[in-house]
Amino acid sequence: MKKAYKVFYLRIGFFVWEYPPKLVGGLGTYAEYITREFVGLGHDVTVFTLNSGNLKTKEISKGVEVHRPKITNAANVFPMFVTEDLKNWGTNIRFFNDIFMFNVLSATKLINRLIKKEDYHFDVVCVHDWLSGISGIITKNETKVPVAFHVHSTEWGRSGGRGSKVVSYLESATADTADRIITVSHSMREDLIRHGLPKSKISVVWNGVDPVRYSPKKCKKGAIKKIRHKYDIQDDECMLFFLGRLTWVKGVRALVQAMPLILEEYPKTKLMILGKGEEQTDIVETASRLGIKDKVICHFEFVPEEERILHYAASDICIFPSIYEPFGIVSLEAMSMAKPIVVGAQGVVGFREQVVPSGPNQNGIHVNGGDSTDIAWGVKQSLKDPARAKKWGLNGRKRVLQYFTWTKAAEQTLEVYKNIQP
Repeated sequence: MKKAYKVFYLRIGFFVWEYPPKLVGGLGTYAEYITREFVGLGHDVTVFTLNSGNLKTKEISKGVEVHRPKITNAANVFPMFVTEDLKNWGTNIRFFNDIFMFNVLSATKLINRLIKKEDYHFDVVCVHDWLSGISGIITKNETKVPVAFHVHSTEWGRSGGRGSKVVSYLESATADTADRIITVSHSMREDLIRHGLPKSKISVVWNGVDPVRYSPKKCKKGAIKKIRHKYDIQDDECMLFFLGRLTWVKGVRALVQAMPLILEEYPKTKLMILGKGEEQTDIVETASRLGIKDKVICHFEFVPEEERILHYAASDICIFPSIYEPFGIVSLEAMSMAKPIVVGAQGVVGFREQVVPSGPNQNGIHVNGGDSTDIAWGVKQSLKDPARAKKWGLNGRKRVLQYFTWTKAAEQTLEVYKNIQP
């Protein structure tokens, strides 16, 4: 039974570019769970999100009011007056168009329709990454509503310092405009400060996971066995599992390169990779070049949540060797499923705040996600003692229940919202 927490009431305007049923990555998962948790705690939430063209422009979804203004295509207009940086986006200029239109139309609807015409009183408006930063800036221009800027990642981090100047400018402008900045880990907070964001503005709130939904007890043995059989993983074989976008910051190529070193000592091991991204071809070619393509199983698809949960349940060890990961919800999902995990922990990586690498509460191993030798070492440490690894998994679930539920994330976020001073 959920405890009664609400001692104050907030109406929250929530701008995020991805929201169910449109989910692309971790931001969408965050938005889905945190908004429903806000509502469950007694607050009102109005979400503004992108419309792919075939979705309702307004609906109530599990207690959350969702607006999806229909956008139009002005992609061929932007190159007439924007910077050279944006012109270089090429065909991706359509994505910028969609984001720009979503922001302008959503902020306009919030201000002119909901606030001015329908007398909504918003206590706070929150925007998430550069993708909805324009909405925050417009809201500050037109109203006195406090704005919270949630920074889940940055352009300089995602691109290794080689990203779009326009996106970086939007991040900086939104940070300057916002009344409060909320980020996902202490590692990320330190990185924001290094890049010039005001220290006094930044709060840290960890993300969460649903331990009821992500529970090993919810998965039937037959369904787990079916997943392993689907990928030809035998009962006496160990299934290593990676889930995520297949992009360079996730360290998945280094993980594939670590497999020969792992197989030398543990030949009955297979790596299952689930996800999509620009590195798909590189992953397949690397496995083939190393002569281990029968040991690396790739499923380049975005699968429904219930199927992802079964993949966690079917695995023996979960590995997320990121070299840039401001938080990383996948590790919490694996921990909640009582799996031992090996995570990247160098650089701007929130995993090291989730995973305890030693002592009685250990639930996994820290490695250098850019070093295949170190990844191999971490995996072999997990494989050498199955009983110990099982204990790590149980410790991980305990840690989730103590620190990383969506209820805790929502409560802490609401406290920040309540104390924002415009």
